[in-house]
Amino acid sequence: MAMEGYRGFLGLLVSALLVGFLSVIFTLIWVLHYREGLGWDGTALEFNWHPVLVVTGFVFIQGIAIIVYRLPWTWKCSKLLMKSIHAGLNAVAAILAIISLVAVFDFHNARNIPNMYSLHSWVGLTAVILYILQLLLGFFVFLLPWAPLSLRALLMPIHVYSGLLIFGTVIATVLMGVTEKLIFALKNPAYSTFPPEGIFTNTLGLLILVFGALIFWIVTRPQWKRPKEPNSVLLQPNGGAPEGMEGSMAMNFGSMDKSDSELNSEAAARKRNITLDEAGQRSTM
Repeated sequence: MAMEGYRGFLGLLVSALLVGFLSVIFTLIWVLHYREGLGWDGTALEFNWHPVLVVTGFVFIQGIAIIVYRLPWTWKCSKLLMKSIHAGLNAVAAILAIISLVAVFDFHNARNIPNMYSLHSWVGLTAVILYILQLLLGFFVFLLPWAPLSLRALLMPIHVYSGLLIFGTVIATVLMGVTEKLIFALKNPAYSTFPPEGIFTNTLGLLILVFGALIFWIVTRPQWKRPKEPNSVLLQPNGGAPEGMEGSMAMNFGSMDKSDSELNSEAAARKRNITLDEAGQRSTM
């Protein structure tokens, strides 16, 4: 099945991949060039894993997981395979996010810095918890074949909405974290004096924002949605007829209407013939 607006989709997809990849590269340059590198020893080097893992997993990989169903080259693949890929990408993103939290708590505890006092930490931890719950819900309800179809139909809109909400929350949290880090770290020269690190990292924030906007645009276009499989049957949440059944029922009713109209037309033709015959007989008499 051909995708409507394929060229536009391809251009936005390439742009999103390019901007997302640049975001990861910019994050690595930031911590390796401006923040002295990476390590796992309780120092600031361990903290530097936090932005690297968050941008790589919680932003870039999660964004790819969101739009993986929209790739037209995968529409011929089975829905189960695509569900597994979607779940696998989200699982990788969740693992990287958890490791990034461990790095922050280790650094704070080693330096006797209080934990969970900033809005960035509150929103960030909330996003991680909701993301893990979302992953578990998707695994047990949509990936495994145990959940009834009515439950899947009921939870699918919530699953889609909460996924986009969490992704948007992650973008906002990353921007808050970048700003917070620059305010704490840049003292001489100060952040307010436009130092090179501040300008570079602000550019990183813009890249992350653009990546999020591109993902949101791609995933909200109805013409780029994966077509329903011909044999798929999903119950409607309002208790209506199953998807797929409605189409067959409509076809059946349509064929019934067609056959009824054909019978009616044949009966009318017979009636006209009888009337003409009677008129002919009268004129002969």
